[in-house]
Amino acid sequence: MQDQERHSILCPNCRKLISADEPHCPYCGIANPGSRWKNNVWTRGFQNPDQLLRALIYLNVGMFILALLLNPRAMNFSLNPFSFLSPNNESLLLLGATGTFPIARFHRWWTLLSASYLHAGILHIAFNMIALKQIGPLIIEEYGPYRMFIIYTVAGVVGFFVSYLAGVAFTLGASAAVCGLIGAGLYYGKSRGGVYGDTVYKQVGGWVIGLFAFGLLVPGINNWGHGGGLVAGALLGLLMGYKDRVRENLFHKMMAGVCAVSTLAILCFAMVTGILYSL
Repeated sequence: MQDQERHSILCPNCRKLISADEPHCPYCGIANPGSRWKNNVWTRGFQNPDQLLRALIYLNVGMFILALLLNPRAMNFSLNPFSFLSPNNESLLLLGATGTFPIARFHRWWTLLSASYLHAGILHIAFNMIALKQIGPLIIEEYGPYRMFIIYTVAGVVGFFVSYLAGVAFTLGASAAVCGLIGAGLYYGKSRGGVYGDTVYKQVGGWVIGLFAFGLLVPGINNWGHGGGLVAGALLGLLMGYKDRVRENLFHKMMAGVCAVSTLAILCFAMVTGILYSL
């Protein structure tokens, strides 16, 4: 029994318990499921998908705190709830805010990714993290954690690129990425159909209505980024498929790995250069 347990693994593709010596997974058919290459850190996945949401929230909160600490004397303590406890624009620029000003003037194209992890105030980050916490589990459940992270990353980049083309000078926040998850949820509900699909479509559609109503009523909201992220998320949902149609595969896991490495590398670069410049 002990020898058998030592040679049992979870298939890196379908996560079913199999023998490490199987030439093909008996459940999903993947070749050589016991190879070390297919069981590395990028392909094992999250044992608990909630870890992905926690990691994204912690990363956003960490970047927000760092932005405050780069120049604590410039912190905004006004009674306006939308600007209370806000980092100053110089700190946000150093850490990777995006828009026509950072890109056209300083050629900081990498900010299209970093801007998704920066926020302009306590309410800004609170709203976005609450939205991520609510919509994220649905997308993880129906698409899987790898595809969810791809959608979150790519939709954020596309949303900010659209706002750059529209001439938005200075922008940041996780809302474009979250809108990507909303777009993927809309596509899933409409495509799946049935009672469950229609329910998902209506519930996620409520997010869209509320989001754009908020964007029309509150000045300074990047509606171009929201719209670009929403469309990108729906297209990614269409291209990659959801779990009812296509299982998560090694391509999805490799692409998620590329997104993770790119995100960490860019944020580390932003943090190091931001700290050094502010010393």
